[in-house]
Amino acid sequence: MVIALVSGLILVPVYGYQSNHDQLHQEPVTSSENVYADMYLSKYDPPVEVSLVRELDDGLEDIIEALPDETIDDNRWSQLYEQVLGIKLNNDWVVRSEQYHKKLGIVLASGNIPDIVKVNAQQLRQLSHAGLIQDLTIAYEKYASPLTQEVLQQEGSGTLESGMINGKLMGIPLTDASIERAVFLWIRTDWLERLGLQAPKTMDDVLMISKAFTEMDPDQNGLQDTYGLAATNYLWDPVMGLGGFMAGYGAYPNIWLEDGHGKLVYGGIQPEVKEALKALQEMYRNHEIDSEFIFKNGSKAKQLITDGKIGMVYGEQWSSFFLQSSRGSDPNADWKAYPIVGQAGEQVKVPLEFNTSYFYAIRKGYPHPEVILKLFNLYLEKNWGMTAEYEKYYNSTVPVWGLSPVTPFPANKNWDAYLKIEEAHRLGTEDRLEGEARFILNKMNRYLNGEEEGESGWGWEKIYGRTGAMSILDSYHRNNQLLFDAFAGAPTETMLEKQTILDHMQHDRFVNIILGDPIDDFDLFVQDWLKLGGAQITSEVNQWYAEKKNRR
Repeated sequence: MVIALVSGLILVPVYGYQSNHDQLHQEPVTSSENVYADMYLSKYDPPVEVSLVRELDDGLEDIIEALPDETIDDNRWSQLYEQVLGIKLNNDWVVRSEQYHKKLGIVLASGNIPDIVKVNAQQLRQLSHAGLIQDLTIAYEKYASPLTQEVLQQEGSGTLESGMINGKLMGIPLTDASIERAVFLWIRTDWLERLGLQAPKTMDDVLMISKAFTEMDPDQNGLQDTYGLAATNYLWDPVMGLGGFMAGYGAYPNIWLEDGHGKLVYGGIQPEVKEALKALQEMYRNHEIDSEFIFKNGSKAKQLITDGKIGMVYGEQWSSFFLQSSRGSDPNADWKAYPIVGQAGEQVKVPLEFNTSYFYAIRKGYPHPEVILKLFNLYLEKNWGMTAEYEKYYNSTVPVWGLSPVTPFPANKNWDAYLKIEEAHRLGTEDRLEGEARFILNKMNRYLNGEEEGESGWGWEKIYGRTGAMSILDSYHRNNQLLFDAFAGAPTETMLEKQTILDHMQHDRFVNIILGDPIDDFDLFVQDWLKLGGAQITSEVNQWYAEKKNRR
């Protein structure tokens, strides 16, 4: 299969994985030796060895602890890769997350890199400029399976483009779904009912509910010790962040927007942000937000939820598992996801930041650069392809997908699982569900049926139930409310140099305004942002945008 390269843009045909949509399937054929017949999953004979390095975080450590017969070096995924593909994985070293990035930085600086290395955008560019990694364009053209190609373009051409430098594919992107970052407004419905309040339809309603949750003693303990809205010391946290609140004012501080005149502008410096900050400042002054939020990370802020002191949370679909802790001290505590709302008469847009930020690069001189594509191909095939074995390779009693050193996933997989469950409900075919949809439905049913250990299904039901977060995501999509980041390319040169500084400055200035600094300090921030690199970044982003339009 040939991929056309047009001014750096990779064009690929669309194939489908197992989903509810009308898509083309290509079913691989296997022999009795468990070897696939097609070239995308062909086996090396003799086997090849490939070195890499691994980060051991809390999640991976928990998986390994739950599987006494498996280790990070020898597990079901490493065995599958060797048995099916003839690829033997060798970890040069494995360290805890606290040391990983420092050690990786030393390795990259030395130039003595492993055969496969997972890097961020800046590291990818540095390795490319140093001539330490290979151009993977031809390897991708020849070895990326139809499923891998579809997954890498589900959210447009930007995903692949982000791994390209000077028109060459220097890193295979680790897909990270933008749609999974959609935010919902989670509200304690038992408090709404207790105070006789209705679900919000506008931002004025949100402000009214926040004030009532703070002042009207919703937990009935005779004290004014509850807060209307949760917040953490990082304003953009996926749970308890304030990005969804700001969207209610038409403010999108972390994405690039089309200005209606053929140009892109940065959302963080638009006047709507100032209006949102003013509202948050007023809420903080009224004690509707924890006065110590700036000192609390997500884990510490969560304690207020656990203690039953928070009434509303802006957060992604998985927030339900976070909110479930409130039911430990109060079994009657209940939460529900609602759509984020805007000002009266306005349809709110839901911002989706471009999230692909890690890439797999191949050491210069390694004789089999296509190994990274074959690993991607098999990982996707065994989890979402026609020969998927969900409970063996994705999620048994623990999320065993994390054992694999490569973990790409379809951007729409959770939404598709919801659609399958909904269709099964409608047609009465629940018993025919397979894979992830079946796993989720079983979790929900155990909760809804009141079975022992069924409480763990509470969070699943709040996401995938008929009025759960995924039903709202579906409505976001149908109502054209999803606002994708307009810049979805590789970081520009000035971004690599200045973006971190600008991001820290933006966050600190916004926090200080919420805490009480003059609201007009926002205008000074805009001036500083432009002067310290933002103007040059805007120019580079618009150069990318113009080139993209010319390629259409």
